[in-house]
Amino acid sequence: MLTKEIELTMLDGSTRSLTDFAGKVVLVVNVASRCGLSPQYETLEKLQEAYQDRGFTILGVPSGSFKQELKDDAAIGGYCSSTWGVTFPLTQKTDVNGRKRHELYKNLVKTRDSRGLAGPVIWNFEKFLLLPDGNVLRFRPTVKPDAPEIIEAIEANLPG
Repeated sequence: MLTKEIELTMLDGSTRSLTDFAGKVVLVVNVASRCGLSPQYETLEKLQEAYQDRGFTILGVPSGSFKQELKDDAAIGGYCSSTWGVTFPLTQKTDVNGRKRHELYKNLVKTRDSRGLAGPVIWNFEKFLLLPDGNVLRFRPTVKPDAPEIIEAIEANLPG
């Protein structure tokens, strides 16, 4: 369960809080521009478009933890926008593993996946579905964003 007040610095330099997303279903994904899984951006954007008006959002977290992200936030933003048409919110480039791991991920990595395994993020495009009741579901990188188990969990937890 994720209940802490966690500050996020967005790609544009603004600051948001995880509580800004309270009551929503949020799919947090550590993204990387130079990863073989980066075509998942397209599916993530389709999910954003399909569910954003119903209390859902993607929260993309560009991460250099696996050395596959562009050098700076401007390049990341340009790539995501021009290559994939990304409209969902993105944080600044953030560490998801290691000593400099962001507070959000210090909490998220405690979540167990479908096999009961917790621990460090294993690769880019690992997904954490934050539910309005504070619970978190974890999906490994190879689980596609539109996999039935993710869609079912989103639809079952949308507000109202």
